Amino acid sequence: MTVKFGDKLVIAISSRALFNLDESHKVFQDHGLDAYFQYQVEHEDEVLDPGEAFPLVNKLLKINENLGGEPRVEVILLSRNSADSGLRVFNSIEHYKLNITRAAFCGGESPYRYVSAFGCHLFLSNNAEDVRNALSSGVAAATLLSSKVQEKSGNEIRFAFDGDAVLFSDASERIYKQDGLDAFTKNEKISAKKPMDGGPFKNFLHALQILQAEFSERTCPIRTALVTARSAPAHERVIRTLRAWDIRIDESLFLGGLEKGQFLKSYGADVFFDDQQKHCDSAKSHVATGHVPHGIANEK
Repeated sequence: MTVKFGDKLVIAISSRALFNLDESHKVFQDHGLDAYFQYQVEHEDEVLDPGEAFPLVNKLLKINENLGGEPRVEVILLSRNSADSGLRVFNSIEHYKLNITRAAFCGGESPYRYVSAFGCHLFLSNNAEDVRNALSSGVAAATLLSSKVQEKSGNEIRFAFDGDAVLFSDASERIYKQDGLDAFTKNEKISAKKPMDGGPFKNFLHALQILQAEFSERTCPIRTALVTARSAPAHERVIRTLRAWDIRIDESLFLGGLEKGQFLKSYGADVFFDDQQKHCDSAKSHVATGHVPHGIANEK
């Protein structure tokens, strides 16, 4: 039975995304699972350094402090560690004063199967296979890419999303990939008033908007942006689709194929989600980036 957290925004995070486990992961690669577990037990009193998702998780949890009353954001740890080896992870959570109390330690098995059980809106991991499985289960998920981007100051969280195959289905992108730009443009003009189907991140965006509504527009700590390679006239269908979904995006960038990295830097994104590896490569040197292995661009 799926757990119900009411109107909370529920984020699942892997231990390797939350903390830097590169050193211990090398032990696993070189010597196997048992050696990895033993290494974690031997070092359980050593605090782990923050990982790629740490700044985002830290900011999300601070929303609860700003609102007061009943917490509105729930972060759940999903880990391939055992409970024994996971003690180091929980010790680090306590050290950084992160309000994370729920976890699943899977003893070397994939934790993705608990994403739906916990009712999560988003799953972030460094393991691409786990991410693909979560997406197949109908949950927004992304593989966090390694980057050396510094944490952005302040409490405001800025999310940025690609359109096709992320917020929207990849139906239009399939036309572009298979038949070219002219066919894509023609289809989008003909279908301008027909809303697109939702992509894997539609429900997450909806959950974000519910949380945004808890604040006034002036004090809201969450901001969203659509950053898409589309340009006019393909913009109209995007606008009408979001309107039909009753979802508001704070900023929309129609780049017409320009590289997204510099625009994401100018926007000040805390995290960007895109299905195409080339766009992720452009973005990751400027902002934290999650690859969404979904749609035609990721089919073998």
